[in-house]
Amino acid sequence: MSHPAHLRDRAETNGGVSFWWADIGRPPLRAPLPPGERSADVCIVGAGFTGLWTAYHLKRERPELEVVVLEREFAGFGASGRNGGWLTDRFAASSDTVAAIGGRAGATALRAALRDSVDEVLAVCEREEIEADIVRSGVLRVARGQAQARRLHALHEKERGWGDGADHAVELGPEQLRARIRIPDGMLGLFDAHGARVHPAKLARGLAGAVEGLGVSIYEGTAVHDVGPGYARAGAGIVRSPTVLTCLEGFLSDLPGRRRARLPLNSAMVVTAPLPAAIWDKIGWEGSELLGDCAHAYTYAQRTADGRIALGGRGVPYRYASRIDDRGRTQTGTVRSLISALHDQFPAAAGVPVEHAWCGVLGVARDWFPAVGLDRATGLGGAGGYVGNGVGASHLAARTLCDLMLDVDSERTQLPWVGHEARRWEPEPLRWIGVQLVYALYRAADRRERRGDGHTSWFARAADLIAGR
Repeated sequence: MSHPAHLRDRAETNGGVSFWWADIGRPPLRAPLPPGERSADVCIVGAGFTGLWTAYHLKRERPELEVVVLEREFAGFGASGRNGGWLTDRFAASSDTVAAIGGRAGATALRAALRDSVDEVLAVCEREEIEADIVRSGVLRVARGQAQARRLHALHEKERGWGDGADHAVELGPEQLRARIRIPDGMLGLFDAHGARVHPAKLARGLAGAVEGLGVSIYEGTAVHDVGPGYARAGAGIVRSPTVLTCLEGFLSDLPGRRRARLPLNSAMVVTAPLPAAIWDKIGWEGSELLGDCAHAYTYAQRTADGRIALGGRGVPYRYASRIDDRGRTQTGTVRSLISALHDQFPAAAGVPVEHAWCGVLGVARDWFPAVGLDRATGLGGAGGYVGNGVGASHLAARTLCDLMLDVDSERTQLPWVGHEARRWEPEPLRWIGVQLVYALYRAADRRERRGDGHTSWFARAADLIAGR
């Protein structure tokens, strides 16, 4: 059944953390950290993918370690339970950017390690019997219009020159693209088989269960308000530990002294009701590839296991002073914008109700490059800054943290993101003004290109310069 016309720019539910958690049901909260002191060998702050993967691999490597995870809400509450379900080797920073930090060999090694991490996540899911609607479907990027097509082709050629696996990607002309998916004005596709669709909340739930099964203590409803050498304090409780890791992604800005360390950038999603078979016949997309466009203010999508379209993109990109969470509720204008993008890409789905909208924050360092680190002198460490590409990268970051903690000299500990430190973000109001300006320029560039400009707009180049990308 379709919406009445006046309801087609609205979602039936807005917020409630995410559709993914609504789909499987919010888990009952685990017990919070009790008052008083307790000790541990390792204390992890944050029960998202980074924190959970770190706990998992630590206990697999050293079962005798006492590992404690502290979580303000529940495991998977943040970006790990709200994302688009893209398990890929994608990275926000370009190979050129990574090479400027770690050299050409470092950039190539990091991409190869990210590619291996996809396989490792799938192997763990099989070993631990985590059912997360996984389909190894690959990633399909679609260029609409001449400017996007030129950018996509140039990107492919450049990445092939790095020899970092981009040679596995295949360009698809208009007819080949239509054979996979029918998107209006699709001029060029780029398909890379190395990627998998996942249901993020199912993955987070399953991983948390596997971690507990290994003997890790997860305390939920436990808001950590102070972290220092040898301790993490939450209300009347404190964990004493020689190693304390902060794995908070966009929520890092809530900790004292960290407000300018990582920008909490907002991303929002909408999801339809299940589409009837007749509509899927018009759209195609039978391979369930992860789907992205090539706009500057880009969108990303997946075909869910039960036949919905879940599509995300930027809404209001940033809230003043790094304010972050309203339990997933997003702005009405953002919902309208995403539904418009959904109908623009999939006109056949215009009459299908949009059942849920939500948002979350992803973490962005000032140079848009993630970091993994451990200070041996203080025992403080952590990882994050994935810029929305954390489903796969968080696993590699966690394995790297484990090697650092266990003093293992590995290929992972030599990767260029280890020990990397970006400069802090600007103070307000410069931070807010800068982010608003960047995304206004990106949207202006997209409008010019949609009007027929065959080359990338200078607005986008200006936005990249301001953003520091």
